[in-house]
Amino acid sequence: MKIYTKTGDAGETSLFAGGRVRKNHLRVETYGTVDELNSVIGLVRAIGVPPRAEAWLERIQNELFVLGADLATPMDANPSWLVRMDESPISALERDIDSMDAELTPMRAFILPGGTQAAATLHVARTVCRRAERLCVALADQEPINPHNLVYLNRLSDFLFVLARWVNLQAGESETKWESRR
Repeated sequence: MKIYTKTGDAGETSLFAGGRVRKNHLRVETYGTVDELNSVIGLVRAIGVPPRAEAWLERIQNELFVLGADLATPMDANPSWLVRMDESPISALERDIDSMDAELTPMRAFILPGGTQAAATLHVARTVCRRAERLCVALADQEPINPHNLVYLNRLSDFLFVLARWVNLQAGESETKWESRR
């Protein structure tokens, strides 16, 4: 199978369950940003994280493929082969957040993104996740989407924030608190 099909040369792309839209369609922008997030998480894994985080991030990368496919398929299309996002990955993220939180010092101030290279890159992933979430909200304003998609992205951004803190803790890296210029 060739990687190039030439079917997108005029600025259109196919949706997962049929139909074509312009490549700048909000739906494409939304699942494209989810793909970007997946790539940033791949970068975090390439940089290196503790084994527990590695397992979490691999699972999340697989979940992001499910999310992307869900977003690439309008709700009125219901192919039998499509797996849509559901509650279980959201519950898993919540369990993982609670597990890491139990090891972290409670926050008493805002912290600056940074620390180790992996933690700093997790903060980049968090901001890409927030952008994907904003795009998902905009898409939901225009057409029906799976409501689990929004919840998953919201929870994932929380997870990525806590994971960045946890990765810094595991590396013995201190957090830098934000200080206002008063």
